[in-house]
Amino acid sequence: MERTDAATDDVELMLRVKSGDCVSFALLLDRHRSSVERFLYGKVRNRALAEELAQEVFLRVYRARAGYQPTARFKAWLFQIAAHQGSNSRRDRRREVLNEPLDFQSPNGPALQIADWRPSVEQELVCDVRREEVRRAVAALPEKQRTAVLMHKFAGMEYAEIARAFRCSESAVKSLMFRAHETLRGMLEHLAA
Repeated sequence: MERTDAATDDVELMLRVKSGDCVSFALLLDRHRSSVERFLYGKVRNRALAEELAQEVFLRVYRARAGYQPTARFKAWLFQIAAHQGSNSRRDRRREVLNEPLDFQSPNGPALQIADWRPSVEQELVCDVRREEVRRAVAALPEKQRTAVLMHKFAGMEYAEIARAFRCSESAVKSLMFRAHETLRGMLEHLAA
C-alpha cells in the first residue's frame, strides 16, 4: 500500500518521536491539533473540554511512542485514540452539552468573508435553527455511527482510515455510514422541504 507524502511524513515524524525527537512531536501536534479538537468538539459539544481532551490525546500519543508501529496510517491511529477519549469523556463526565452552533472553520483560521453579501436576521435565524437540528440529530445517533460520521465529516477521514481506526472492514464502515445517513435523512427530511 502506497502512502501519500503527508501520511509518510507523519509516520516518519512519529518514528523520530519514538527515538526521542521532541521537535518532531511538536510538528505532529501543530499539524493535527485543530482537526483533533474539531473532531472532539463534535463529540462533546464543549470547546474547552474538546481542547482539554485533545491535549490528553497527544499526551497519550507521546506516552505510547515507544510501542508505536507504523502498521497503519498515523492519522487513523491518532483518531482511534481521539475517538476513545471522546467516548470515555461522554461516559465518565455525563455533562450537559452546550448549545453552540456548529463551527466548520478552523479554530485558528480567519473567518470566511464574502464581499457585499450579508444574510438578513431572518436568514441567520433559519440557519441557526437548522444547524441546531442537524447537531441534535447527529448527537442522537448511536455512539459508533456518530463517531464514524464525525470522523468522516469533521476530520475528513476516508472510509479505509475509519475502518482501521475501528478495526473492522471498509464494508462494515460503509454499512455503518449508510445506516447513519438513513437515520439522519429520516430525522431531517422536513429541512429539505
